[in-house]
Amino acid sequence: MSVDFNTVATEFCNFYYQQFDSDRTQLGNLYRNESMLTFETSQLQGAKDIVEKLASLPFQKVSHRISTLDAQPASPNGDILVMVTGELLIDEEQNAQRYSQVFHLIPEGNSYYVFNDIFRLNYS
Repeated sequence: MSVDFNTVATEFCNFYYQQFDSDRTQLGNLYRNESMLTFETSQLQGAKDIVEKLASLPFQKVSHRISTLDAQPASPNGDILVMVTGELLIDEEQNAQRYSQVFHLIPEGNSYYVFNDIFRLNYS
């Protein structure tokens, strides 16, 4: 059965950002011990360290708005590479911050996990 990588990428990102915005401490099941996160200048490996980093971010409320989402097959094994750009509204700020994020998704059973996650704020 062929997988529609664009549909998987869109569904994954919608789930990821809804979960991040409501309770980012619950994102651990999307990562594995070999997963890696680059968040600005910090690099972390393993689901536990990644979730600790995300949970420690210095804001209470956040809302992600996706502007663009591009996906490509990343290997013959079914991996998917996803590039997202968008805007973040943090706490009571009125001005959104622009961001870019890349996910490398690896198939596992009937779902996917995040092998690589790269996040950057875009300053203009």
